[in-house]
Amino acid sequence: MTRTPNGSCQKPGKFLNEIESKQLLKQAGLTVTEPFLANSDSEAVAIACSLGYPVVLKVVSPDIIHKSDAGCVITRLTDPEGVRHAYNNMMSNLRQNYPEVAIDGISVQSQAPRGVEVIIGMIRDIQFGPAIMFGLGGVWVELLKDFSLRIAPLYEEDASEMIHELKGFKLLQGYRGQPAADTEIIEDWLLKVSELVMLNPSIKELDINPVFVYPNGAVAVDARVLLEDTPLIA
Repeated sequence: MTRTPNGSCQKPGKFLNEIESKQLLKQAGLTVTEPFLANSDSEAVAIACSLGYPVVLKVVSPDIIHKSDAGCVITRLTDPEGVRHAYNNMMSNLRQNYPEVAIDGISVQSQAPRGVEVIIGMIRDIQFGPAIMFGLGGVWVELLKDFSLRIAPLYEEDASEMIHELKGFKLLQGYRGQPAADTEIIEDWLLKVSELVMLNPSIKELDINPVFVYPNGAVAVDARVLLEDTPLIA
């Protein structure tokens, strides 16, 4: 196993970077915040201006899997000078703290409006095959272990059960005046993820986190995919 910059162990296989992972999700019919690669502060500013503010900057590296833990995500940038400053600070931090990692560049993407935060994941079990995980974001999944699991392939009934059996399901229904989240789109996403991993046995792990769910629709803000050394089916 390989040691990553944030101290965790990287499992054998190939991690797709965020841009590659999101391209795969788009091919599966999921909506993502599209990242564009910059290799200079001027490129980052030009991309941000074309997208419109606010924007998010993230490192793109095969060696940095958990970008937030490594201090390589900067959100809510609202002007060209802020983007330029964030880009140069991030590159300086990387050179100083992680001089040996490979850096493909810095991605620039639109800042998604916050919705109800959920997580969709998959891990391929040697005995049972791909296990799909669904949970609410933040402390719900991390501290309270509030998530559901099913073995793929999923059917509509499975996807619905996964959503309704969460302890925090009331948050999706609309809590204390908040609008209800689009549970039909969550079901659709779970089914599409199930289909994706069934068609592609080369996908060992998949983590879409976070997904922001709105009253109508959803968007994946970040994603990572771990592959075996076998080709993907487009």
